[in-house]
Amino acid sequence: MSPSIRTASLIARSAAAAAGDRVRAWVTRSRRRPLPTQCTVVQMRVMRILIIDPLFAGDPDVEREITGPDADIVVWPTGERGAVPAGELRLADAVVNCRSRNRIDASDVASLDRCRIVSQAGVGFNHIDVEACAARGIPVCNTPDYGTMEVADHAIALMLSLTRGTVAYDRKLRDHHSGWVALGQTNVRRIDGRRFGVLGLGRIGLAAALRAKAFGMSVVFCDPYLAPGIERALGFRRVDDAGALFAAADVVSLHTPLTPETERIVDAAVLRRAKPGLLLVNTCRGRVVDLDALYASLRAEQIAGAGLDVLPDEPLTYGHPLIRAWAADEAWLDGRMVITPHAAFFSPDAVRDMRRLSMQTVVDFLRDGTLRACVNGGALRPDRGAPKAFG
Repeated sequence: MSPSIRTASLIARSAAAAAGDRVRAWVTRSRRRPLPTQCTVVQMRVMRILIIDPLFAGDPDVEREITGPDADIVVWPTGERGAVPAGELRLADAVVNCRSRNRIDASDVASLDRCRIVSQAGVGFNHIDVEACAARGIPVCNTPDYGTMEVADHAIALMLSLTRGTVAYDRKLRDHHSGWVALGQTNVRRIDGRRFGVLGLGRIGLAAALRAKAFGMSVVFCDPYLAPGIERALGFRRVDDAGALFAAADVVSLHTPLTPETERIVDAAVLRRAKPGLLLVNTCRGRVVDLDALYASLRAEQIAGAGLDVLPDEPLTYGHPLIRAWAADEAWLDGRMVITPHAAFFSPDAVRDMRRLSMQTVVDFLRDGTLRACVNGGALRPDRGAPKAFG
């Protein structure tokens, strides 16, 4: 190779190396700073969700699975911290209320300045002033589908505890009342071929009816809100009012919401029409039954027994004569009454479903405006703005 060619080659290699160094330097610098872009990044406000009286202790892990990282979740147990202050209510973009003992009245709603939605983690919502919420454009949604199986199972369990005497036998053996004796227990009977009555044939009422049918019982129901002909599709008998239901059934299970129409629907007049030997089961709301009338009916043996998961006043108090007689195990109530502590809804699976579904209701609405199980939609004024602000 001639000296001139060798010199040219060295110059070319040096130039290439220098160019490579410049490229590598540019790449290194570019890694240290963001590249230019045509889009504009907008910082969205994090949604603030207030959970009142949760059915869990510790971290809201189930709820965070739904919200992801873009939510500030505030947990407020009123039993430990007292009533939620107005200042906390004002900061909430959404409220998840977990227990019916916590009322959300008009004064609370007046503090919900930023709130877009109230989600009740449960079925009942009569403890929330839904009209006041509607007047402020706040939808109220419940969670009607979290514990259908549990409540239906509990209704059947209360019936069986009376018709098989399980609670009465256990109590007598614990108290050394009767020894190892099975005979003569009040209300023990065969249920195959008997008639199971349902007041309110919604999701839970239907689930309870189907379970009773599996025990060989026929079904009669009363529900003025169901379309004519549903009884033919199900193979059930239909009656027009509560009195007719009590006259036709051997067991009546209550599955209605608490409304002005249903409050004390089971009163003295209805109980007087009861078929002899009737058993009453209530797993819906305590104030659906007139407790004074129930006491008089049991005393007069117009009905044979009652299984109650709910009471007009909760938690349980012992001031009412019926509750006092039950607590004292008075002889006239032997095997005729079972009370459970508003527990029909409960299983760990049901609580997890309740938490997940009630939070999903909130997130769906805040992000894209989707409403699920809204109970005050007919009265809502135009909403407070585009929920996609949390998108």
